[in-house]
Amino acid sequence: MKNVRLNNGVMMPAIGFGIFQIPENETERIVNDAIETGYRKFDTAASYFNEEQLGNAIRHSGMKREEFFITTKLWVQDYEYDDALRAFDLSMKKLGLDYLDLYLMHKPYGNYRGYS
Repeated sequence: MKNVRLNNGVMMPAIGFGIFQIPENETERIVNDAIETGYRKFDTAASYFNEEQLGNAIRHSGMKREEFFITTKLWVQDYEYDDALRAFDLSMKKLGLDYLDLYLMHKPYGNYRGYS
């Protein structure tokens, strides 16, 4: 799999596997299939409700955590500072991983919720 170098020097797989709209009860199996196929970059979000299943698949894969690039996203209701800290901690708990490779704001298109 080809990698790209991010501006901070981190290498990221050029192609990833998104798990949006995969039912919770199927996520772990599907991620396992994707790992067997060669995927190492996985994208989830708090609003997908399958972070825990992704983390389970990664931990049970038999591969080192460093071989994966994991992304999750902060949902819009948690954009305030304290809420973002709490949401990040919750995502990490659900994923059950020691670290996250990329944390994004989900739908970062302005202050439509009225936060200052």
